Amino acid sequence: MTTIKDIARLSGYSIGTVSRVINHHPDVSEEARVKVEQVIREQNFQPNSNAKQLKQQSNSAVTIIVKGYENMFFEGILEQVQAILRDSGEEVAVAFLDEYANEVQAAIQLSAARKPKGFIFLGGNLEFFRQDFGKIDVPGVILTNTAEDLHFSNLSSFTTDDAKAGYEVINYLIENGHREIGIIGGSASRIGSQVGFRRMHGCIESFEKHGLQFNEEMQYEPSRFSMGGGYESTQKLLKKNPKITAIFAIGDTIAIGALRAIKDMGLRCPEDISLIGYDGIESGKYTIPRLATIRQDTDTLARKGVEDMLLRMNYRHAAVHEDIPFELVRGESVSRPRND
Repeated sequence: MTTIKDIARLSGYSIGTVSRVINHHPDVSEEARVKVEQVIREQNFQPNSNAKQLKQQSNSAVTIIVKGYENMFFEGILEQVQAILRDSGEEVAVAFLDEYANEVQAAIQLSAARKPKGFIFLGGNLEFFRQDFGKIDVPGVILTNTAEDLHFSNLSSFTTDDAKAGYEVINYLIENGHREIGIIGGSASRIGSQVGFRRMHGCIESFEKHGLQFNEEMQYEPSRFSMGGGYESTQKLLKKNPKITAIFAIGDTIAIGALRAIKDMGLRCPEDISLIGYDGIESGKYTIPRLATIRQDTDTLARKGVEDMLLRMNYRHAAVHEDIPFELVRGESVSRPRND
């Protein structure tokens, strides 16, 4: 049976985009709408257990709020979380938001309209939680960010140690002879992408350990978690600083865009520019060259997040905050600089 994931794969658009087309959201380009609708007709796709049904289903579903329409890492976790919840007999609803939207305000509105049993947040801005999560009285779980310092009794979190992983990335590149290292993605500010900020913080610690200065103006470009964002930020970075020999993209989706930008600038990866990503998405195994990355343990993140949600929906239980181990995958996209 054709699923919404099949439609996304065949159309070349994300699950979030396909969901918005099915549900007639206005924030979809005409090109995307035409292509997705064409694939739906060709596959005789009938929205039943997909996003259309989720939009219409009854109250008391566990609601998953996904930050970002193009983050392939979240799509992988989303699929696993949905499967575990449904295997546990729970109804599931999904809401996709822009990566800069206020997910807690969205949850408050959904609480009033649908009375969900709980919320699982894929990504989250802790400032939004600090300000307003106290208005939510059902269990919440954040995946890929930590809520330990917020001290909400109904909010758990499971994440990777982003600062430690960022430290390991820069250490790995320096061990391979790189000194001129650029970083793309997220935000260098705690106010923006907090995941990006923590990864950046770890990177800066690693630079300092090796006696290297990090010049944010010349070595960093912010980016959305999208291939387009990675493409644009890579071009900007390499044009302003052609001395760079290696780039750390703080998300694999960003890194895939960076690969194309390197190629389009007449450069080669890894011969001219080494590249390493973060997340360990499936697509990174099939890029040319195969992408070096920090692999997050999505199976454990999804399982622990859902298990915690199910436990706290049914019993009085304290919130849990846990770091999930990561793995540095060397791939093929990092080599020593040509002049080393």
